[in-house]
Amino acid sequence: MRLGLALGYWGRGPDPGHLALAREAERLGYDSVWTAEAWGSDAFTPLTWIAAHTSRIRLGTGVAQMAARTPTATAMHALTLDHLSGGRMMLGLGLSGPQVVEGWYGRPFPASPLTATREYVDTIRQVLRREAPVEVDGRFHPLPYRGADAVGTGRALKPITHPLRSALPVLLGAEGPKNIAQTTRVADGWLPLYWSPMRTDVYAASLTGLRAGFMVAPMARAKVCDDVAEGLLPVKAMLGFYIGGMGHAARNFHADLMGRMGFEDEARRVQELFLAGRKEEAVLAVPDAFADEISLVGPRERIAERLELWRAGPVTDLLVTAPDPHTLRVLADLNT
Repeated sequence: MRLGLALGYWGRGPDPGHLALAREAERLGYDSVWTAEAWGSDAFTPLTWIAAHTSRIRLGTGVAQMAARTPTATAMHALTLDHLSGGRMMLGLGLSGPQVVEGWYGRPFPASPLTATREYVDTIRQVLRREAPVEVDGRFHPLPYRGADAVGTGRALKPITHPLRSALPVLLGAEGPKNIAQTTRVADGWLPLYWSPMRTDVYAASLTGLRAGFMVAPMARAKVCDDVAEGLLPVKAMLGFYIGGMGHAARNFHADLMGRMGFEDEARRVQELFLAGRKEEAVLAVPDAFADEISLVGPRERIAERLELWRAGPVTDLLVTAPDPHTLRVLADLNT
């Protein structure tokens, strides 16, 4: 199982420690570093900055939001950074949810998410292969565009720049069972948002027949500390925000996933509290048991024991959100 460093997205401003963490992760032998985006900082610019200050570690977006860019624009970002980094780029994509897609990007959330995802990935694959002008007879991402409001002079194009790698890895952040199953067919890897090594049966039906080399790369908060309850507080804060605030009361993919993992009543309670403006209570209502299952928190010996559970399943890459170099070093030592 390879280790990766997940830096996430910026909060109020850039984190001054991110570059140092990325360079330390490379020094320690971590395989990859990942950036993200929500409705603030973008995923590609920080990754490019990290690329310029490292030489070996692979670079991933975990995840870039599909609604933020047309598939050809995303492919341009990926092939450009792949060239600049010497072939280290991995493209992680996600649909996000209706609240963000319609509220931030001003686009309709696709009525058929699986079809929209499939078209998006197909377009990117065509760009990277550069075998012919890109053409997609699609419902959501048609190329050339021939809608009722089209001028009518658009034509299929090949990228001017020759991609460095036609097989640049494309990964998907999928949560629903059908979306995960499709991911195993159309992508090179899967980026689970929550993964519990104690509940791998939740995903078993969607992960049947994985082909060789397919990446299963969940993210997990890691923190070496003496007080487990205190170490879990950032995990609970993240869960409270995602389950309570990243979606509508009637349509929240994160809350639905927590429910499928055996915590349905608790997920709805967190959501109710958050949407009522009682955010601190929502965080405290996140069950310690759930937060603990999807993270690696506590003394070194406890983390070592739990790390074996992560190794025992289908996980190929563990992407850790580690807030300090000491935790990075401990995990690197334990994973050797």
